[in-house]
Amino acid sequence: MDTKGSLVGTASKALVWRGVLAIAIGAVSVIWPDITVGAFVILFAVYAFIAAIMDATRAFSSARGGSVVGHLLLSVLSLAAGVVALIWPGPTAVVLTLIVGWWALFTGLVEIAMVFTSGRRAGDRAWLILSGLVSIAFAVALFIRPDLGALSLATVFGLYSIFYGVSTLVVAREGRQLQHTTQRVAAAVS
Repeated sequence: MDTKGSLVGTASKALVWRGVLAIAIGAVSVIWPDITVGAFVILFAVYAFIAAIMDATRAFSSARGGSVVGHLLLSVLSLAAGVVALIWPGPTAVVLTLIVGWWALFTGLVEIAMVFTSGRRAGDRAWLILSGLVSIAFAVALFIRPDLGALSLATVFGLYSIFYGVSTLVVAREGRQLQHTTQRVAAAVS
């Protein structure tokens, strides 16, 4: 029982950090949307360059010829994506907007599906439904009007991140309450 209690405590701490980080990123996105868009494009380019290096490394460390060709192809594609992102940041921002839209849509659907798993308390279910609906609404807005621009996305993303961070902190609080209840029950049984 002590292992489960410490596992819940560790998960709650991780959720707190995740929530605080989401709120901080959200605040920066709302205050400086233009910087946020530029940062998204640069981070994507850096990620693509790192992926290119990792895939090239895997290609040359592979013992099989098929793996070499596949990893080299992935490396070239990642390198090209990073270069394109830096040369044409505007179109890259639009594509990243659509990627964020798909991410938000699937996140919302999964959160709503999690409502139907057993053992959820009413408060947890309500937060999952609300968070899922906000994620889906965010995705729909991005899909309907991607032409509104990346600055709008940065602001909406910031507001979404703040909401997500607050809801994550609420779930973390629920986890800590569960940990304390579990510890009390374990102590009473012992």
